[in-house]
Amino acid sequence: MTYSLICCAAACMLMVACSTPSQRFERMAQEQGFRKTEIMGSDFFHVVFDNGKLGTASTLHVYLGGDGTPWIGGFIKASDPTPRKPIALKLMAMDESPSLFLGRPCYHGYANQHPCMPDYWTSARYSEEVIDSMSRALRTLMNDYGHENLHLLGFSGGGSLAMLMAERFPETRSIVTIAANLDIESWADLHGYDPLEGSRNPKLLSTLPTKIRQYHLAGGKDGNVPPNIIRDALNNQPDSQLILLEDFTHGCCWEEIWDEVLACIDARCVWRHETLK
Repeated sequence: MTYSLICCAAACMLMVACSTPSQRFERMAQEQGFRKTEIMGSDFFHVVFDNGKLGTASTLHVYLGGDGTPWIGGFIKASDPTPRKPIALKLMAMDESPSLFLGRPCYHGYANQHPCMPDYWTSARYSEEVIDSMSRALRTLMNDYGHENLHLLGFSGGGSLAMLMAERFPETRSIVTIAANLDIESWADLHGYDPLEGSRNPKLLSTLPTKIRQYHLAGGKDGNVPPNIIRDALNNQPDSQLILLEDFTHGCCWEEIWDEVLACIDARCVWRHETLK
């Protein structure tokens, strides 16, 4: 009996180890009780996970995930860039409002489907094609479910996309970015990466309408996107709020303050640096 249990446990561990990032992401979404659908954008399909509350209120929270793993070892373009650590998905699990996670083109099992190519998760990850397809998919969802108010919440590269998509939606009420790469040129220079040619740089955006509340969360110990990159990228956004969490890193510990973040979005409050510890 003990031997059988050991074999069963080993087989389960092997299945997890051999599964793809897309499969693991979907499994984690299912564990949270999220519903999976697929929707067409412009030229790409997008995977959507929602919390089963779409259409139950006028407001919609849209979560945008990070870049995932575009490269393996810094040299090989990944065959599946889907995030291994789905922080945005975990944050959405704490959200009681109608919420969905909108997947990117070519992520979540679509990497080999036309017209996908590695550029769309490497150099062109924030390209006009990506932004347009995600925006069209979101527009369809908003129309289908009748949502009139939009809050965009993006982790890391998802925060970059939130900024780039916001101007396309007059319904946008707030943008929340978490450890977001808002200046792709400075970020690439910092790490010695090749420039993200083909991508739009959020830093170069014109000033967004003042009716859109902007909350930009930065980790004081974030070595991937240091706070100074975020701060300097917001020169064109004078009404934005930068909230520094001194002890947070790029991947930790955003769940600890997420309830406060959501409450502040609902109240349209003005955060001070000391508001969140």
